[in-house]
Amino acid sequence: MKLNFKLFIALVFCFQFGFAQENQDAAILKILLIKYYQNEKVIVKNRMQYLNFYCQKAPNNEETFEVINKNDLLKKSSAEIKKQVNTIVTEDWAKEMSILFNNQYQYLKSKVNNCLSLGEYQKISLKADENNQRLMIVSKPMYFGVKYCLVKVAFYRNIEHNNGCFLLLENVNNTWVIKELLNEWAT
Repeated sequence: MKLNFKLFIALVFCFQFGFAQENQDAAILKILLIKYYQNEKVIVKNRMQYLNFYCQKAPNNEETFEVINKNDLLKKSSAEIKKQVNTIVTEDWAKEMSILFNNQYQYLKSKVNNCLSLGEYQKISLKADENNQRLMIVSKPMYFGVKYCLVKVAFYRNIEHNNGCFLLLENVNNTWVIKELLNEWAT
């Protein structure tokens, strides 16, 4: 009987941790969408959308190591962050977008509209036949040190002029805030 109770408690704890992680990802996504979609126009009939959102969570790759080496706070938690570098990620942002846009943030949702795959984005940008289309790609958030998160955001275009950076976020009073932009790049 005691073993069943301990197993039950362990399962509840795992479920709570997984649900909390999902909510944290949604909170991170909200901050990023608000930041990068603030100057975008609401998408209405016959209005072209210039900034599109990529559905998949991008994997965290070796570029993360370069960011760690350039920042003292990240160096202190380098082992914890490096464990989260994984070049194979099969997750998408659907759950987080559902949590975020379920009866709230409807104005932001009207700017973001729907997320796209790379193929869908390429079709839209070819159809528009202009070089003003961008695809916002957000990596899987890497949590460390109890209250910090590192996430990479990149903007892809069919032509050159791609750009991106890593964002260091801090959880202050249960609210994620952008603390610093790291390793900014542009081509």
